[in-house]
Amino acid sequence: MPTATTHGARAHARAQAGTRAEAMPVVPAQEWPTPPCDAGHLVWAETVAGGNYTHRVLARGTELRLTDLHGDACAHLLLYAADRPWERLNVADTVKVQWNAYLGAGQLLLSDQGRVLASVVADTSQRHDALCGTSTLVRNTDRYGDGTPQSPSPAGRELFKLAAAKNGLEPRDLPPSLSFFQGVRVRGDGALDFTGSAGPGAAVTLRAEQDVTVLIANVPHPADPRPDYVSTPLEVLAWRAAPTAPGDPLWEATPEGRRAFLNTAEFLTARGLV
Repeated sequence: MPTATTHGARAHARAQAGTRAEAMPVVPAQEWPTPPCDAGHLVWAETVAGGNYTHRVLARGTELRLTDLHGDACAHLLLYAADRPWERLNVADTVKVQWNAYLGAGQLLLSDQGRVLASVVADTSQRHDALCGTSTLVRNTDRYGDGTPQSPSPAGRELFKLAAAKNGLEPRDLPPSLSFFQGVRVRGDGALDFTGSAGPGAAVTLRAEQDVTVLIANVPHPADPRPDYVSTPLEVLAWRAAPTAPGDPLWEATPEGRRAFLNTAEFLTARGLV
């Protein structure tokens, strides 16, 4: 179909209606072909290409499942309280408050206010990282020849800048991020060993414990030793559910976690949100 004229370009564009690519959002989410729950509960369904990003605001209680479809995705994640982005994921507090540098089921993702932004409710990967953050323009340019967002090897921080801007945030609002599906382990001498992927189909499920803004960049882990830029699609699905409540095993799992949940509940109660 010729596109040299405005009419031709319009006709060509309209002819693409209904076409589905391997990596794209599905709107409405209820049309996702294999929903993990009642299709009516789905609120987000998307496949994020390697070297790309996505973002969404999710309501409290929403469950978010990330799946490494082909074994070489790496989901770099940032979280913000949806209506007050100055409260955001604090990786250092997430690690030190819980006495654990390794993410997995039962871990809480904490803000610097001592409150829970999200909890990890399921994990089949166990290859995650709370130590290295994401890739940068300088590093990717040095390693791959380019790290700009439109290049074949975009850096995670550059993609986060784009996702942040679409949510009214600036580069200064980008703290260190978490990484899912590509991990590291710390040796006795303090050096880091890259553990790589758990393989195709590995998944991690998070539960939003407040209304949160989610930013995701799907790019290679900065410690990945491979000389090529390797990044494969990431599946993102979210559905309506319920937040963690008192008496839930996750709420009571540790004294530190219980205090973080209590801090969160007190704050939300004072605002009339629970």
